[in-house]
Amino acid sequence: MAKTGLNYSDIRSNLWAMDKLRAMRTFVAIADGGSLTAAARTLGSSLPAVVRLLAALEAELGARLFQRTTRRLALTEAGRRYLERCRQLETLLDEAEAEARAEQTEPRGTLSVTAPVLFGTRHVASGVTAFVRRHSHVKVELQLLDRVVNLVEEGIEVGVRIGELEDSSLIARPVSTLRRLTVAAPSYLKRSGTPLHPRELRAHNCITRSDGAGGSWRFLLDGKPGSVQVHGNLRVNQTAAAADACVAGLGVGSFLAYQVAGEVAAGSLQILLAEFELTPRPIHIVYPQARLLPARTRVFVDFLLAHLQAQQAAWQPGEPRRRARR
Repeated sequence: MAKTGLNYSDIRSNLWAMDKLRAMRTFVAIADGGSLTAAARTLGSSLPAVVRLLAALEAELGARLFQRTTRRLALTEAGRRYLERCRQLETLLDEAEAEARAEQTEPRGTLSVTAPVLFGTRHVASGVTAFVRRHSHVKVELQLLDRVVNLVEEGIEVGVRIGELEDSSLIARPVSTLRRLTVAAPSYLKRSGTPLHPRELRAHNCITRSDGAGGSWRFLLDGKPGSVQVHGNLRVNQTAAAADACVAGLGVGSFLAYQVAGEVAAGSLQILLAEFELTPRPIHIVYPQARLLPARTRVFVDFLLAHLQAQQAAWQPGEPRRRARR
């Protein structure tokens, strides 16, 4: 490479006086083009200008970005890492420029979203539909799964979580809270009586689940969380089947509020033992931490948050819970 006659200490001390973003864009063009000449041609600049900008950038960073031979340029390890960051910054700058021109960035690209099956079907899917109708340049892949999805490992950008969060590496936006209800049909209560304390459930026919807690239901007992073992003649692995059995008058069931909100509102199920309920579970929208969040993710999270909060009444049936006194 020809000598430039530059004093590198002067370059280091005066770099902020020059266009550092231009130097970074020049570096990306060199990496993409594979040579200084190709970068100069792409940028519509002169070869000496490209040489000076690269030299100034390396001096400021205190690291060599390319290994130079007589035939080719090859990125160093530091250069590969820096190139990734520069590309991210270019994306952010492009979005900022578009926002300045159009006052609002139009999100684009593919967005992957996950949520629990029933909650996703009843509340999240309608929000996704409304979002893609408004933002036609975004393609959403919605996965409804009744398991905790590792967003980072499975490459999913946004998740809806019900319950306490364990992964501190995620950004969490609180949506609302969700009660766990104990319910039964009026016909069952007329026939078998109404339990007034969780321990009285031992004498009732309880519809249990073959997944989750099964026959151990949790309540606030004697001022602290505790469990009551329940029994019955029906055990199922699907919420809808358990709810249908309760509506039919077979016995008592335990559900998250959204799972039986319609039946409670219609009067086909009645809430029991509300004063013994544990603290409602939180609902969050979560997404991995990222310095440069794509516009599609940022806009979608805000949109879905507003959509879900507007539907809170649909999953909070009945009277507010009261503190247990017994």
